Amino acid sequence: MGNASRHAPKVAVLKGGPSAEREVSLSSGRECAEALRGEGYEVVEVDAGRDLCATLAEIDPDVAFNALHGRWGEDGCVQGLLEWIGLPYTHSGVYASALAMDKARSKAVLAAAGLPVMPSQLAGRDEIEARHVLEPPYVVKPFNEGSSVGVYIVTKGANSPPNLAADMPDVLMVEAYAPGRELTTTVMGDRALGVTEIVTDGWYDYEAKYSEGGSRHEVPADIPASISDACLDMALRAHRALGCRGVSRTDFRWDEERGLAGLVILEQNTQPGMTPTSLVPEQAAQVGITFGALCRWMVEDASCNR
Repeated sequence: MGNASRHAPKVAVLKGGPSAEREVSLSSGRECAEALRGEGYEVVEVDAGRDLCATLAEIDPDVAFNALHGRWGEDGCVQGLLEWIGLPYTHSGVYASALAMDKARSKAVLAAAGLPVMPSQLAGRDEIEARHVLEPPYVVKPFNEGSSVGVYIVTKGANSPPNLAADMPDVLMVEAYAPGRELTTTVMGDRALGVTEIVTDGWYDYEAKYSEGGSRHEVPADIPASISDACLDMALRAHRALGCRGVSRTDFRWDEERGLAGLVILEQNTQPGMTPTSLVPEQAAQVGITFGALCRWMVEDASCNR
C-alpha cells in the first residue's frame, strides 16, 4: 500500500472509532489533519469503522496518522491491522500499545524496571461493591481504558465501598490512592520535553481533561529541579521499558512532603491527546516545536515493525 512517487505524501488521519473516547479522538484528528495540511501534506480524514481496511485500500495513503484513543485504537488492534496491510503508522507498535493499555501488566513492567508505581490489584466488581478491597483511600478504574474514564475515588474513612455504574466491566483495578500534585512529561522519540503541572479544583477526570476551563496547565511546572529532572528521567525510562515509539506521555503524582520518595508513575499514554487543551502540544511549544512541526515529525517517524 502507498505510492512513494507522489510529490506530497498522502496521510490518512485515523480518528473517531467506537471507543469511549470517540469525541476527543475526533477533535484530535481534526486538529492534526489541519496542522498537516499546513505542512504541505495531502490529508484524508478517516472516521475509523469496521470497514477501515477497505477504506484505506480505496484511499491508498502513504502513512496512517493514528489519532485514535481508547480501545481498538490505542491497545494494539488498529496497529495490527496496519502492520498486516503494510501501511507505515505513527506512535507505538502492536506490543507496546497493548502492554501500555493494560494497566496491571504495564505497572508490572515499570516496577521491574525500578520505576515507582502505586500498589494495586485486579478484582471483580461484585467483590469491589461488597467490601473494601484495599484500605481507603483507594481508586477503582478499568484496567484497559484511558482518559480517566470510569474512575471512582474511595476517600479515607469511607464507610462503604463504591456503588459502580452498570456499564463498568466485570474486572477492575483497585489502586492505592496517590496523594499530591499532578505532573506529566512528554517523550518525543528519545527526548523528554518537559514537565507540566495540571491544576484542577477536584479530580483530573475526563471532564477536567477535555472541557474548556476544566483544568489549568502550568508549563514548565513550578517544582524543584530535582523533581523535574526525575520526571524527565522516569518518563524516558518508562517509554523505553514498555517499548514505546514516537510520542508518549507519562503521568505522575508527587507528594511534595515526601520529596523525591513521593514521586510515583500513574500511567503511560501511548496515544496522548492532541486537542486544543492537550498537554503534549503545550510541552512541545515550550521547547520551540510548533504544533505543525510536531505533527510533521510524527509522520516522518512513521513506520511498520514498530
